[in-house]
Amino acid sequence: MGRLFGTDGVRGVANTELTGELAFQLGRAGAHVLAGETHHTPRILVGKDTRRSCDMLEAALVAGICSAGADAVLTGVIPTPGIAWLLRHGGYDAGVVISASHNPAEFNGIKFFNGDGYKLPDALEGYIESILLDTQQEIPHPIGAKVGTISRLREAQELYATFAAGTIRDRLDGFRVAIDCANGAAHKVAPKALRDLGADVLVMNDAPDGMNINSHCGSTHMENLSAFVRAHNCQAGLAFDGDADRMLAVDENGDLVDGDKIMAIIGLSLKSRNMLANNTIVATVMSNLGLDVMARENDIRIEKTKVGDRYVLEKMIEDNHVIGGEQSGHIILRMFNTTGDGLVTGLQLLKAMKDAGKTLSELASVMQIFPQVLKNARVSNQKKHHYLDDKVIAAKCRELEETFHGEGRVLIRPSGTEPLVRVMIEGRDQAFITEKAAELARLIELRLG
Repeated sequence: MGRLFGTDGVRGVANTELTGELAFQLGRAGAHVLAGETHHTPRILVGKDTRRSCDMLEAALVAGICSAGADAVLTGVIPTPGIAWLLRHGGYDAGVVISASHNPAEFNGIKFFNGDGYKLPDALEGYIESILLDTQQEIPHPIGAKVGTISRLREAQELYATFAAGTIRDRLDGFRVAIDCANGAAHKVAPKALRDLGADVLVMNDAPDGMNINSHCGSTHMENLSAFVRAHNCQAGLAFDGDADRMLAVDENGDLVDGDKIMAIIGLSLKSRNMLANNTIVATVMSNLGLDVMARENDIRIEKTKVGDRYVLEKMIEDNHVIGGEQSGHIILRMFNTTGDGLVTGLQLLKAMKDAGKTLSELASVMQIFPQVLKNARVSNQKKHHYLDDKVIAAKCRELEETFHGEGRVLIRPSGTEPLVRVMIEGRDQAFITEKAAELARLIELRLG
């Protein structure tokens, strides 16, 4: 068995890669590691999305938790950020979410949170993994009254929806908003939060059947929401992914408002209220250059991290920043939650519209999306991490950067799984950057192939 934890928990095809047996073992090891130092019976909160396999995996996971002497508290279906928020307000020792986020229904995942609502660092995931794979540590088998119990937090969805609605301290009367719930975890809480605030809510894809989560809907398929917003004269459309930790929007014309533009809009809104800590937005190296230009024009700093929400959050915590995220719509607003929260992000976007008295398209126009071209260079697996050691490649990259005069960039990254170097070039002229990306990819293949 190889490494279990990826960038966002343990993922795989349910019942072949992510089996009931593995879920049981993860429950035991996770409970032992995350709650082992407590001097009371540990309480672990467990949530899930709408996949058919969630019930099977939940039963196995919870059996493992209880067999390690911890109590399991089940929320049922709830967005991942709902678990993160509840953990900080309910006196729990840890939490688990069963979800594969934006992936198709046949996949599933198990991700752990500590009692403060944060995803686990690599070292702690590695410790859980070593218990399962190396079997160097025996997990106790408590008996009698020390075996864990199962209970249900039936009001979990209502508690989370009320929290989310309360983050804007305002009303949305007069707003007509379309939401695409991806047949996932937000299908009840998102409509409730918006309607409680007075919005006229038109809902798409809120009838999960266990197999239709993310199927031609949600934040990975924006075309249907775009058409729906235009057809029903909505002021905005919000689309969530399966576990609702991401949100992408469309404006009143049906045009996409991606994660970079969402960060720009909310960042400027926070700045106008003196709430943008350190005058900084945290983004990844894959964020569009237009975000940097917007920031420069509005006296905002952009801090860049590696790709991945965990690296964004690490930087935010390290330097006490309040907003960060990715193009995908995984936006973290630390004044409200400890992880990406699609519902809260959507509400903050609507608040920005109301405060400014502007349409979403007007707000989004503050940032121009620069064209991006991505080319793959097939190289030797042994050499893919040494592209900048090659003086010819490094010189070509510098030459290209200089031609852009601050309005273009070159980004080269080795693939994590294939013998490829990925070349991304960004700039105002689509034809020029396409030509230069192809030239650079050919040069890398020639030098490192």
